[in-house]
Amino acid sequence: MTRTFVTGISGQDGRFLADRLLHEGVEVHALAHLEEPLPDLPGVELHRGDLTRVEEVRKLLLDLAPDEVFNLAALSSVARTWTDPDLTAQVNGAAAVGLLESALQVQERSGRPVRFVQASSAEIFGQPATTPQDERTPIRPVNPYGAAKAYAHLMVDVYRHRGLHAVSAILYNHESPLRPPQFVTRKITSTVAAITHGTADRLVLGNLDVRRDWGWAPDYVDAMVLAARADTPDDYVIATGVGHTVRDFVEAAFHRAGIDDWERLVSVDPEFVRPTDATDLVGDASRARSALGWAPTVDFEEVVGRMVEADLALHSSSSPSR
Repeated sequence: MTRTFVTGISGQDGRFLADRLLHEGVEVHALAHLEEPLPDLPGVELHRGDLTRVEEVRKLLLDLAPDEVFNLAALSSVARTWTDPDLTAQVNGAAAVGLLESALQVQERSGRPVRFVQASSAEIFGQPATTPQDERTPIRPVNPYGAAKAYAHLMVDVYRHRGLHAVSAILYNHESPLRPPQFVTRKITSTVAAITHGTADRLVLGNLDVRRDWGWAPDYVDAMVLAARADTPDDYVIATGVGHTVRDFVEAAFHRAGIDDWERLVSVDPEFVRPTDATDLVGDASRARSALGWAPTVDFEEVVGRMVEADLALHSSSSPSR
């Protein structure tokens, strides 16, 4: 039986990955942060720990000797990383490198290959000169999140040259109803649902002109699994290849809720505009399509629609009965 170790298990991608692996019959172990409630994940063996405590996590990995390691853990809110760049560097950068070294030590001790997947990010490209971006696009991050992710991304290649089957999945924005409310996409869909139910009257956002490439989170988890099990380790851009602005996302969300005159319900607050923000991140996933046979299965409007429908249902279930 394959044994897999997953970090970031409490997040959106971690939950989808756990479900997929358990369905395959994989033995799943996961790192649950010391200060967070244990996630309700039947079938997953949870281990309390802190990814930044590198030696403790290394001892755990050497004891478990997993066949696969998926590092999904990160401070995932780009906005938050501006207020805590030191912790961002530790979690998104240094701790990821510690995990790479731990995986290599497991491989050397056990004599069995270990497959490692680093959840990288389109934010490593910063303000790219060309669109769409692919694996050859220069790495020029413009925020603490992207800079820390860039360090981990580059170190994946270092460990690949040391004999580890190390993969960097350069994930573009991917969403689902499991996104926490602090993410702008979930803020949009949950507020649209609240406006529809009469419990909110306005959606307040930052820059509406930022363009992103949004996909369906389970598709991106599938890509990471395919990359882990490919014959040759490599870097892969995982994206739909289609860009939309935040304004497009807002319009699609209101439209799904049956509100067409949405502009009067939306305002912009400079407080929500980041100091520096990549403005046009759209990915070219040609390598993943050809080498992994991967392709997205859910288009932009349906991604937004599924999130809105889930939030509408959530508001309905939480509304007091009359």
